Amino acid sequence: MTSGPAKPIGVLVSGRGSNLQALIDAAAAAQLGAIIATVISNVDGAFALERARRAGITTTVIDHRGWPSRDDFDRALVQELQRHQVDFVCLAGFMRKVGRPLLDAYPSAILNIHPSLLPSFPGLHPQRQALEHGVKVSGVTVHVVTEELDAGPIILQRAVPVLDDDTEETLAARILQEEHLAYPAAVRMFVGGGLVEGRRWVAAREP
Repeated sequence: MTSGPAKPIGVLVSGRGSNLQALIDAAAAAQLGAIIATVISNVDGAFALERARRAGITTTVIDHRGWPSRDDFDRALVQELQRHQVDFVCLAGFMRKVGRPLLDAYPSAILNIHPSLLPSFPGLHPQRQALEHGVKVSGVTVHVVTEELDAGPIILQRAVPVLDDDTEETLAARILQEEHLAYPAAVRMFVGGGLVEGRRWVAAREP
């Protein structure tokens, strides 16, 4: 990993924030390679905001409702992120599709975590999709966000076996355990430097 000061990141959330907590814990242990400069939610009362406040992180609520357009909402997010001089953005259970204003402000600098081994099972209910397809292995993917849903260059993946007696809930719980390991590790890799080459993300090599 390249040396230097920890880079400020912004985290966008909508719900419980368990992946946010994994990032908070890694940052507190100096194992993230970044500092969480701000946490923004589109849902007032999301428990993720309480997690951030307990860690002393600045929080903001920007409700997605009531804006003239989706792009206007995205511009409001960009303005708040830039106010905190954020270098890149992590989506942690953020239940809104990222639009062009945010992608333009942070090109190849927005990460998302998804509970499947992409490109398999993008979109909603990936654990249910995995069970319906009868796969024997699923997992978690951290990827760069692009306009196409769950289709950006992959930073890191971790596999999770699918058991014969799994339900959607039991599989989701085991995958979530891996998410909490994968996201901090992927952030460390990403801030260490790399290049997007077509559909691939390639980590920087040590000199």
